[in-house]
Amino acid sequence: MRVFNIIFLILFVLFAALQYNDPDPYLWVPIYLYGALICLLWLLKKQSTALIWIGIVAYLAYAGYLFVADDGVLSWINDHNAENIAATMKAERPWIEDSREFFGLLILIAVLVIDLRKKPV
Repeated sequence: MRVFNIIFLILFVLFAALQYNDPDPYLWVPIYLYGALICLLWLLKKQSTALIWIGIVAYLAYAGYLFVADDGVLSWINDHNAENIAATMKAERPWIEDSREFFGLLILIAVLVIDLRKKPV
C-alpha cells in the first residue's frame, strides 16, 4: 500500500500540474491535489476517514453530474457512439472533455476507497 500511495501521490500532483492549460484549472488543480493530499496523509500515517469520505462524496457528486450533463458521458455513449476520447480536444466536441474528467474522477474515487479500506501500519 505504501508504493500504491507513493505512485498516486506523484500522479495526482502531475495531473494537477498538467491542468494549467485546461479551460477550468481553478476546479481541477484542487481536485487532483486533494487526492494527492489523501495519499500523503496515508503515507504519514495521519489518515482521516472524514477527509476521505468528503472527497468520495464530492467526487461522486461531480461524476454524477458529468455523467448526465448535456455533453457528458451519456451523450458520448448515446449520441457519439463512444468515439475515441483520446482524440484532440475541440470546442465542437465538448463531450470528450467531460468524459475524460468523469474517468479522472473515477480514478480518484477508486484510490480514496482503497485508502479508506486499508489502514496504514
